[in-house]
Amino acid sequence: MQFEKPPIVWSIAGNDSGGGAGLSADQRAATAFGVHLCPVVAAITAQSSVGVAHIEPTSSEVLEAQLAALAEDMPPAVIKTGMLGNASNVMTVARWVDRLRERGTVALVIDPVLGSTTGASFANESMVQAYREWLLPRATLITPNESEARRLAADGGNASSALTPTTESIPTIARNLRALGAAAVAVTCGDTSSLSGQSVDWVDTPHAAGWLALPRVDTANNHGTGCTFATSAAAAMALGFVAADALVLAKMATTHALLHGYAAGQGAGPVASRTGFANIPELMPQMSWGERFEFRDDIPAVSASQRELDLYAIVDSADRVVQVVAAGIKTVQLRVKEPPAPDDAWWSATREAIQKSVATCRSAGALLIVNDHWRLAHELGASAVHVGQEDLLALGDAGRAELASTGMRVGVSSHSLWELARARSLNPLYVACGPVWPTLTKAMPWRPQGLDNLAWWVQMAGVPVVAIGGILEPGQLTLAAQSGASGVCVVRGLGDDPSKTVPAWQEALVKGRAEPSLPIPSLPHPSLDTTS
Repeated sequence: MQFEKPPIVWSIAGNDSGGGAGLSADQRAATAFGVHLCPVVAAITAQSSVGVAHIEPTSSEVLEAQLAALAEDMPPAVIKTGMLGNASNVMTVARWVDRLRERGTVALVIDPVLGSTTGASFANESMVQAYREWLLPRATLITPNESEARRLAADGGNASSALTPTTESIPTIARNLRALGAAAVAVTCGDTSSLSGQSVDWVDTPHAAGWLALPRVDTANNHGTGCTFATSAAAAMALGFVAADALVLAKMATTHALLHGYAAGQGAGPVASRTGFANIPELMPQMSWGERFEFRDDIPAVSASQRELDLYAIVDSADRVVQVVAAGIKTVQLRVKEPPAPDDAWWSATREAIQKSVATCRSAGALLIVNDHWRLAHELGASAVHVGQEDLLALGDAGRAELASTGMRVGVSSHSLWELARARSLNPLYVACGPVWPTLTKAMPWRPQGLDNLAWWVQMAGVPVVAIGGILEPGQLTLAAQSGASGVCVVRGLGDDPSKTVPAWQEALVKGRAEPSLPIPSLPHPSLDTTS
């Protein structure tokens, strides 16, 4: 049987003679993601589970020879670095990154191994400055722990203060590291910070920033956690995920590895990366909307007693609401397009449309979901609203708290893993997954999710999922229903006369729910180009 070549990741790191961290942990993490790892030895350590006895950096000549041997035959999609041994090796890596980038795109993930959890120091002041000067400006992602981040960001890069950790907040430190050149930063805080039993990491990327949280794993077998996190992120990026999504997967994979850690000696045992981490709903993290910690202690599985949203009509007028409700649809979203500069007449017409739609749905026992205009919807008695992620972010902490205080249920859009992680923290009425198929309804940068990602969303969201985007034929709705989606959105497909089209759509829904469920992929596929 012919298999497609897996993407290649170079890990330039130290060899741990105890098999816990370094290249040993990197190999386990890469295997869990199905990528091919090339282990490039930058340092040799004499260590066991209880401590590090000796460190011997690989000479620059030997490091150069390893990289040269790989460059023509096995060029990398991503380079991940761990312990580099000395400043000369740092510079060697930087020069190779530049050479490889002359040929094509190569991501660089930096795990700045400045010390061990047992207390051993792996970097002096000149080494810290070499990271700042040579690697941070080239980094696609850097994944320091809290103490490493504070050393790297001290005084914004003043070499004389490299050994004096900064006292800034972690989000500020991440911004400082990005200012020093790193395109994305993840400060791993699992060993220093906790909130209500949560292990949290701060991520700051071009697409999203916030705290990623999962319940803390209480285990002494945590050797190699940082290596596993960085390599997992590198592997996900090699598979095409942007940094924000790669970090969600890295959080899941590392937590799974902690759950399977084991004792190998008298000290801390290694974490054990395994496949299957991306299909466990309990490993889907939450992500904050800002710098405040606000996480749900529990996200229950979707209950069989919860209302199915079924055929979900999206309409643009109160008259259209009347039409679809009369045709038998029980879930309706009123989406009135707002002009660039709405005037009093537009607001008056919108108020009238919401008021009429509330009355129509209430009398028919249908659920009305008002798009965006949540203050007006609350005032006029609507019980649910749909709000996009950009609008929720723009509200800020105070605005989101005000929305929550209305008691209205909120449906939330999601197009990516980080958006799903953020949506979960709101206890939403549902999370929309889209676009399932290509859509012309509105311009967006997202790739189609397809049925595979839709099935994955249903498995992992922990709340009802609504399928949306490009659903134009009843056969598509049947397939979407097979995913287990609570609701399936139809917009243009309802036609001019819903009384004639709705029966076929309803029949397609019933048919899909009677068919065998769609398979759930071991990993979702990327929904955004890395160049976006």
